[in-house]
Amino acid sequence: MESDNFNDEDQRNFHVSMLRRLNPSNPLRIVINSSTRVASPSPSQTSLPRSTPTPQPQPSITTLNSRRYTNRISLFLFVLHMVLAIGLVCFLIFKGIQGLIAASDTVKRKEIRILKYFLPQVEVASLLSITLALAWQKAFRVWPRFMIHFILWSSFFMTLSAGILLICFQKALTDGVGVCLIAFAIGNGLYACWVTQRIKFSTKILIKSLEPVPKFGDLNQPTYWMLGVGFLWMSLWILAVIGALNFSFPPLTIIALLSSLVWTTEVMRNVVNLTVSRVISLYYLRGMQASTQFCFQRAVTLNLGSACLGSLFVPAIEALRIIARGLNLLEGEDEFMFSCAHCCLGVMNSIFRYGNGWAFVQIAAYGKGFVRASQDTWAQFQRQDMERIVDSDITSSICFLTGVCSASICVIVVAAWTAKVHQPFTATLSLLAGFIGYLLTRIAMTLPHACVSCYYVCYAENPENRLFDKTIQDRQNLIKSGRDVVVPTPRVPHRFAT
Repeated sequence: MESDNFNDEDQRNFHVSMLRRLNPSNPLRIVINSSTRVASPSPSQTSLPRSTPTPQPQPSITTLNSRRYTNRISLFLFVLHMVLAIGLVCFLIFKGIQGLIAASDTVKRKEIRILKYFLPQVEVASLLSITLALAWQKAFRVWPRFMIHFILWSSFFMTLSAGILLICFQKALTDGVGVCLIAFAIGNGLYACWVTQRIKFSTKILIKSLEPVPKFGDLNQPTYWMLGVGFLWMSLWILAVIGALNFSFPPLTIIALLSSLVWTTEVMRNVVNLTVSRVISLYYLRGMQASTQFCFQRAVTLNLGSACLGSLFVPAIEALRIIARGLNLLEGEDEFMFSCAHCCLGVMNSIFRYGNGWAFVQIAAYGKGFVRASQDTWAQFQRQDMERIVDSDITSSICFLTGVCSASICVIVVAAWTAKVHQPFTATLSLLAGFIGYLLTRIAMTLPHACVSCYYVCYAENPENRLFDKTIQDRQNLIKSGRDVVVPTPRVPHRFAT
């Protein structure tokens, strides 16, 4: 009995010691000690209501992974246009084959002659322009400083040579085309002299903007794909042009085919532009090495509508803006004409804010629509006081003149060949070869152009980024201090500004 009492007492002591070691907030200890110790809240604690945090409105953050389709109306119109274009091309090819099989002997001889003396030159012009385009792009990436000077003057000499060659054939049509080429060559030479003082800074920006390209080994793949698709489409297109000769209203049909080809190749060029712009802009803005394939898929799906809209309006707006600037350089004594020229320039500058080529960077990076991206990009340039700098950049002009140089080489080759085998086709094939050479070369030259655009736009968004040096900032300081001589871009005087 004593031993049993001793064991019961030890067990009670053990349980008491265990209770003492329990945390005061433990539910077991509270229940056991409820008869002697109950925690009662103080009056100050009961009087205060429990406050729940109210959600604060978060600022809208522009995402880099927008999944929204941009400019859907433009996308719908382009898809509809492509369906109609493919249907028309297939129908005209069928008409051409029908003409070779079931037509009269006169029509058969005519089509055989066209196929024999027309088709080979166009195919050779396409292959030659692709070869030149890739060669120019590679040369710009390896020797950018030399290539800027080379293109400025080689485009002048090549265009002049093509014009003189066509005049030497002494035909009315070739003489007309030759005179136009010589006139363009003169303007090209004057422009090369006028932009001499802009070359140094533009060369620095081109070299700096091409530095990220070696980090992306497959960055040129979209260019290869677009050039391959362009070659196949032009081969079918030229067969459709031949078949249009057996269709009603051949001139109108050929004009429709030509307009479709221009829009399609411009969209292809801007698809490459959007792909390269997204890869490079993500590198500048976030330090990311994005997948080129993913960026290309995004460009041909989500952002294709913006590429279609920009392809329609950017070339027209920039061409009209250049014309307005040229008119303002011709200052005369006629106050009325002078006022009209400045008014036109003011209108074009206003339109330029709503549609410009710089917008493709923000379209690719943030998935914005074309008009909004144009406005936001130009507003960034204005905030950073970069308007004069981006206006004086000649990268876009250099890419344009590279296309002109390829076009002139294609004209010389095709004109000499056609004059030897079938001279009546010389003028037509010369124009067509130059046209094809220019379009395909512009697709390949999109890569350096997009890199320069990304450099300017991303710098305007974050000038403190460690990936940028002091090139633009030093240029701004020199311009403000008046120590840097800049060829002035014509602008609207205050007395004519609205």
